[in-house]
Amino acid sequence: MKNPAILLIVFLIVLSCGDGEQAVKKVVRPILHQEVGYLGGAKVRTFSGTARTDKIVNLSFRSGGIITRFDVQLGQRVKKGDLLGRLDNVQANLNYESALSSLNSAASQMNTAKLSLNRIRSLYEKGSASLRDFEAAKNSFRTAEQSYESTRRSVAIQKEQVNFGFLYAPEDGIIAAVNAEVDENVNPGQVVAILNAGTDMEISIGLPESVINLVRRDMKVDVAFPAIGDKAFQGQISEVSPSVDAGTSTYPVRVTVLNPSSEIRTGMAANVTFDLGGSDDTKKTLIVPAHAVGEDSDGRFVFLVNQQGVATTVKKQRVTIGPLTSDGFEIRSGLQAGQRIAVAGLQTLLDGQEVRLQ
Repeated sequence: MKNPAILLIVFLIVLSCGDGEQAVKKVVRPILHQEVGYLGGAKVRTFSGTARTDKIVNLSFRSGGIITRFDVQLGQRVKKGDLLGRLDNVQANLNYESALSSLNSAASQMNTAKLSLNRIRSLYEKGSASLRDFEAAKNSFRTAEQSYESTRRSVAIQKEQVNFGFLYAPEDGIIAAVNAEVDENVNPGQVVAILNAGTDMEISIGLPESVINLVRRDMKVDVAFPAIGDKAFQGQISEVSPSVDAGTSTYPVRVTVLNPSSEIRTGMAANVTFDLGGSDDTKKTLIVPAHAVGEDSDGRFVFLVNQQGVATTVKKQRVTIGPLTSDGFEIRSGLQAGQRIAVAGLQTLLDGQEVRLQ
């Protein structure tokens, strides 16, 4: 025969378990939510770039040959017109001397033709020479004169070729790179050194297509250099490329540092911070994440969060959307800035459902 006390204990345990199951049935679902804001509002983005002077000159000789003098060192300050290098110029000097010899010969021939012309003119005026002889003398002088002028121009060209063997500093600046040595044979146009000739510092960066339309020329930015420390710099956009760079798939942008320092050196990494929410045009457009917008047979909707006292519910709110941007859908009607909406799990939410905010 079973003990009545044991049966009573078993009954109480089963009863308590049933009450627990009833308490668990009421589940308040947690949801992720977000406040509705404007396109670009409070959007701050930072991109990495590289510092450089605003004017970089590739130094090269205009003719080829062996370098016999090269007074160039890294970090060297140079003045405009300083002689930096010289080639052996053997062939150019030979051509110049040959041109001078031809010029002397042409000058002698022109003088001889002129004396002959003057003599025949005198005889012609006295009737001792024919008109044919006089015209022939004039033609000979004219030909000799043209030959002299042509040779004189050739001398000037050959002298310029000699000058091509000398390398002068085109601007004041600092030598940033040296790519050649004395006794090295170089070709015309081969870069032998790089001169930083600019007075301003620039930062070259690439911006993605999602933000390129939010930046404009003369826009102010913040600049920081990890190598310098916590020192802050101000910058201003000086150039915005209208086309994408095929190599990086970004749009090249240049930023001029407004308060440069001698600590900033070419090639330093820089972080440029843009406040992309400062445009009046972007503040007029409401934006919500694309995954926060659902669609049914009646059109587009979002779940609006309503909080009354301790209870929080969601309401199915019809909206009219605009184009899809990189930040989400533009909202034409149905929402106001500052309202909160659910941004996840729309398929399992119900109109009027009680929820818990996360």
